[in-house]
Amino acid sequence: MCGIVAYIGSKDAAPILLEGLQRLEYRGYDSAGVVVANKGLKMRKVKGRVADLAAAVPARFKGTVGIGHTRWATHGVPSDENAHPHLSNDERIAVVHNGVIENADELRAKLEADGAVFLSETDTEVLAHLIARTVKEADSLEEAVRTALKRVVGTYGIAVLDSERPGEVVVARNGSPIVLGIGEKEMFAASDVAALVRYTRQVVHLEDGELAVLKADGFHTFASDARETAKEPLTVDWETANYDTGGYEHYLLKEISEQSETVARTLRGRLDERFNVAHLGGLNMDAREIRSFRRVKIIGCGSAYYSGQIGAQLIEELARVPADAEPASEFRYRNPVVEHDTLYVAISQSGETYDTLAAVQELKRKGGRVLGIVNTVGSAIARECDGGVYLHAGPEVSVASTKAFTSTAVAFALLALHMGRVRDLSPADGRRICEGLRRLPDQIKEILALEPEIKELAQKYAAAPSMMFIGRVRGYPVAREGAQKLKEVSYVHAEAYPASELKHGPLALIGPEMPTVAIVPDDELLDKNLTALGEIRARGGQVIMVGHRAADPKLADDCLVVPKNEVELDPILLGIPLQLFAYHAAVALERDVDKPRNLAKSVTVE
Repeated sequence: MCGIVAYIGSKDAAPILLEGLQRLEYRGYDSAGVVVANKGLKMRKVKGRVADLAAAVPARFKGTVGIGHTRWATHGVPSDENAHPHLSNDERIAVVHNGVIENADELRAKLEADGAVFLSETDTEVLAHLIARTVKEADSLEEAVRTALKRVVGTYGIAVLDSERPGEVVVARNGSPIVLGIGEKEMFAASDVAALVRYTRQVVHLEDGELAVLKADGFHTFASDARETAKEPLTVDWETANYDTGGYEHYLLKEISEQSETVARTLRGRLDERFNVAHLGGLNMDAREIRSFRRVKIIGCGSAYYSGQIGAQLIEELARVPADAEPASEFRYRNPVVEHDTLYVAISQSGETYDTLAAVQELKRKGGRVLGIVNTVGSAIARECDGGVYLHAGPEVSVASTKAFTSTAVAFALLALHMGRVRDLSPADGRRICEGLRRLPDQIKEILALEPEIKELAQKYAAAPSMMFIGRVRGYPVAREGAQKLKEVSYVHAEAYPASELKHGPLALIGPEMPTVAIVPDDELLDKNLTALGEIRARGGQVIMVGHRAADPKLADDCLVVPKNEVELDPILLGIPLQLFAYHAAVALERDVDKPRNLAKSVTVE
């Protein structure tokens, strides 16, 4: 969602802030702004892109400390006035904020009664006025921020400047990420490590309820009760080049094209040829503990949820343990029954998805055993979980998830193999799955080589007002993710249904104006899937079949043939052509492929 960057050191802050904000553009935003401290606070903010902000910043915008922000609207329309930073009326305090202040209306009314004049519709401006009132009576800016936050209900990641104390920046976190970057006689802070990697690899992640004071020569962290906390820096292995398009037209195409390498990284060092098992040391569980679980519950949001459905199928097939997936946003609000013999698995590319993080915290409060499957080392969900699997897919910049989705499905295959070999999966079947996993990177290359054919199909069908995606059992989560990709990047309405459910209602929608993408793996349900295609064609519907063999022209107008792997692993491959289909449909429709309207990469609000 929104992005935060802060800097304090000896260099000119504005170029660093602007460059950091550019690195955060992928998160989704509608306005941007910066403020620097130099004999008072100097601020520029605009509705629009970071490039518009850079054009609005004058040459003489000097200062060695500053904060910046990209905003994704929650309170108030996108506008110059609602853009961050926000200042107190005396222009002493400047604040940038990610998250939602739930009691903002109540605080606003009290502040207005006390004489505060609000210039925006945002909840964030409440913080600027609140801190301005507490700072006058406090011994330090950190005390003022800590005191003000005691009155706040909601989520926040904030950075605060005080014009009368220009030698420090105070940051705080509660439900919205803040990462500190440690430089050479300079300090950084950001909502995402992407803004920091050009300047430092040494980072510190704040926990919920923690604050930090940044000075040029270092930092200290403390809890809301002023108790100092000890933090150990982590070294991040992502580089600046990971955030460049690498010669591709869009990040989305780059990330789709990287999947052979990213899947290989997810697998690297995790397959044991001797025992035909997966090595997952990060689970922090021995064989006896794994055997004690009688059920697996997987939670995630959006594409993570759909990858969880693939994972549930893999766990049931390979480990013979009942498993299911549920949206984390629903799970956390239905007062779930948390069982001691259920293993919970939380999925998030960023490791900061707020609904998933809140669900993990609820599970932990109730004594649940939780594993995390995340891409970002040191992220909040990774820290909250009892153990887990890192994807090692590298940073994913485009809003629509592709390589992280595929690597998550591969991680679930590893988890299912690991659990299965502890339980009832035979050495022969373990060897079969291991060999299938090793084939994946080369088979992904074969699929990517089909891009010209897929592009032609996407251009053919891009003008369709709506599309149906269908699949059965293993194919159904693939269909759901395919529909998700198409609608989020091309804005073409798409629905996904189990192929078996067509005759129970959705067939009423089928006609010449609604093409159907059918996921038809060469498995035990092949004949039943082909029967569903016949039902569609009998009603004048167009069919694009994605499967392992050429389609009968009587059953499909077009066909994409992908390499076949082991039947349990086929869903991992069947989803990749749908990513390319969605991408090229979006390009044909001239959409903003990497930053779809109304969406953000890391959803850190409810």
